[in-house]
Amino acid sequence: MIAAYSATSQARVNAALESLFIAPGPELARLYEAMRYSVMNGGKRVRPLLAYAACEALGGKAEQANGAACAVELIHAYSLVHDDLPAMDDDDLRRGQPTTHKKFDEACAILAGDGLQSLAFSALLDPRLSTADAQTRLQMVSALALAAGPGGMVGGQAIDLGSVGLKLDQQALEYMHRHKTGALIEASVQLGALASGRAEKDQLTSLQAYAQAIGLAFQVQDDILDVESDTETLGKRQGADIARDKPTYPALLGLDAAKAYALELRDQALHALRPFDAAAEPLRDLARYIVDRRS
Repeated sequence: MIAAYSATSQARVNAALESLFIAPGPELARLYEAMRYSVMNGGKRVRPLLAYAACEALGGKAEQANGAACAVELIHAYSLVHDDLPAMDDDDLRRGQPTTHKKFDEACAILAGDGLQSLAFSALLDPRLSTADAQTRLQMVSALALAAGPGGMVGGQAIDLGSVGLKLDQQALEYMHRHKTGALIEASVQLGALASGRAEKDQLTSLQAYAQAIGLAFQVQDDILDVESDTETLGKRQGADIARDKPTYPALLGLDAAKAYALELRDQALHALRPFDAAAEPLRDLARYIVDRRS
């Protein structure tokens, strides 16, 4: 069931994203080409799927979350472009293709990432992509800014870069990943819920608990795949975290214990969705997918 839902949602968000990459003039053609390349060169679109699924879980229509879905994917793509740069992770491969700075150049990649970040906030305010009222859009912009900035994803990346070669305990490792990976996943669910126009406080609390659990599960599974998978399947260099001496869950807990922890987090996420009816089934399927995926 998740395969069909994913295909439909991916097609929806891809069509919406394509509408954003039209250069206003020939002098900006290369920049827009690099931006489009960074977003449209593959990807599972997990964050847009979460935005759509959260919107539908509250009785909204998926199309209401187009702005939210585009925004979280644009922030995610910008973060990957910058993470791949030589000054950070220095990766040559992303989604089985050359990274943006290899396909273009470093300066163009930096500007493309900057452009994608700004475009994310524009997407939340674009009347073609969102029918939310002004107050709801303000909430969404505020939530995305918090999740993407130094109190969220950017802060997590800073901690990650400062942790190379260190032996973090589980509490410190989870703090880092709740920011680096988890914050944007939480925002994806929150923005989708807000886009529905039907979000109640208790529902948002339950969805936050769900998102916190899957956000951490996503990173645990990423660490497991860095050990067990291969470069062709992952679409990026396998074993990169080990080579950089980064702290990971398998290194800290052991591979079997890390797998058990991913399943425990999945179950926490499913438990958080108990108040919701069958409309939340895609959210449940996504929680299972996150720990079952092989790339």
